[in-house]
Amino acid sequence: MMKLKNSLLLIGALCGSLYAQNTLKDAYEGAFHVGVALNEAQFSGRDSGGAQLAAAQFNSISPENILKWEVVHPKPGVYNFGPADEYVAFGEKHGMQIIGHTLVWHNQVPKWVFEDEAGQPLTRDALLARMKDHIDHVVGRYKGRIEGWDVVNEAINEDGTMRKSRWEQIIGDDYIAKAFEYAHAADPGAKLHYNDYNMATDEKRAGVIRLIRKLKEQGAQIDVAGMQCHLKLDRPPVEKTELAIVELSATGVKIAITELDIDVLPAATRAMNADVTRRDQARAELNPYAGGLTQDVADKLAARYAELFAVFLKHKDVVRRV
Repeated sequence: MMKLKNSLLLIGALCGSLYAQNTLKDAYEGAFHVGVALNEAQFSGRDSGGAQLAAAQFNSISPENILKWEVVHPKPGVYNFGPADEYVAFGEKHGMQIIGHTLVWHNQVPKWVFEDEAGQPLTRDALLARMKDHIDHVVGRYKGRIEGWDVVNEAINEDGTMRKSRWEQIIGDDYIAKAFEYAHAADPGAKLHYNDYNMATDEKRAGVIRLIRKLKEQGAQIDVAGMQCHLKLDRPPVEKTELAIVELSATGVKIAITELDIDVLPAATRAMNADVTRRDQARAELNPYAGGLTQDVADKLAARYAELFAVFLKHKDVVRRV
């Protein structure tokens, strides 16, 4: 999914090259849903322009933050469902596919989730119970209304090994299978997703494939592999993105192209990841387009989107959402 501020560039790049009279959702009707990530100002209508753009152009939505643990469940026994209720109502009003993001992640989780009243790490059983309670409340509240959930987010390292998150340290590797088990029990009709970035990297993709196969062997319901696509203008090559779609779908899951964005700026680092805790020093040379993109770069951006969407269309039998 794309954040709304990035969507105008995509609309210009794609609608112009397809049919000027079409919206994005119309241009790809029958192939896959075209989604956007929304913040609270947009789905509440406070940002009326953003709300109108989302309703006109997209038929699938994902929330930026309001269903992450620190927002929806900030304190023990305290749930903040107001924004999430508005988000779901917005999707229902406009007949959209509604995605829930995200149930279990190593970021944006309050410290108390992993600790007892004395500040000591919970036992395995206690943390599993806390996870189940959270999933029961959040997924259960929107049973039959949220179509699909990012059950676990970013659990694999760049080398394909398991990330040593606090979930993994306290519960063990089977915390992922347990999360899928609890989500399925809370809403048996929901599509369940595993979501991660850098699927164009061979080692990372191999680790995610091993995880999906293991989950299936354990009897877990896993329906979709979410491929975050935080891309540069010149890398990774589109062939690697296509290879990831082919190899991941060969495990028996559908594909969602999630968090699609293309960065045209010079890289502050060679790291190609989505680490929200990373901070880079702002430098003038990292923003050569402060006055706007040059036509040459805008043309390259449009061409990059076009080659990616050509691949997504080629594999529309397995790609269910972009």
